[in-house]
Amino acid sequence: MGHGGNVIQELTTDHREVEEIFGRIEALPPGSKDRKDLADQATIELVRHSVAEESYLYPAVRKHITGGDAIADKEIEDHAKAERIMKDLEGLQADDARFDTLMAQLMSEIRSHVMDEEQNLFPKMEAACPADALMDLGDKVRRAKKMAPTRPHPSAPDTPPANKLLAPGAGLVDRMRDALSGRGKES
Repeated sequence: MGHGGNVIQELTTDHREVEEIFGRIEALPPGSKDRKDLADQATIELVRHSVAEESYLYPAVRKHITGGDAIADKEIEDHAKAERIMKDLEGLQADDARFDTLMAQLMSEIRSHVMDEEQNLFPKMEAACPADALMDLGDKVRRAKKMAPTRPHPSAPDTPPANKLLAPGAGLVDRMRDALSGRGKES
């Protein structure tokens, strides 16, 4: 899928990519090793996406939208719930009895979060933010995703400035671990 454009276009593309991975997981039989590989891919994309939103989108929400603090806090809380589920999934294989339950919880959490962002948050951002600011945020989000962690770190800071300082280091370590283990490679 094509990445680029303003922050809303970029994040919506991410949403579609994760939903496509979820659909592939749901199409496979329970216990299939491919379900674990796809869950790892979804986790990589979700963590990178979340870090970018927490670093750039939510600070902009706080700045530009009336009541933005409450909106951003709720979105970050949603991310924290999903990250805890991903952390629990990380240590499980697809044939583990808890895998399908946790995967269903993650999909439900993410689908609800995506619907809320796309139906509520994104239209508010489009109305409140100048087009050039949305384009600038899109660029920042794309750069942040390249450096972001690829594994869940539920105890890491999720608001600036600490998250912007720590994410690149965690991202480097995660990408090295992924390269050595083969995690996140298409099967």
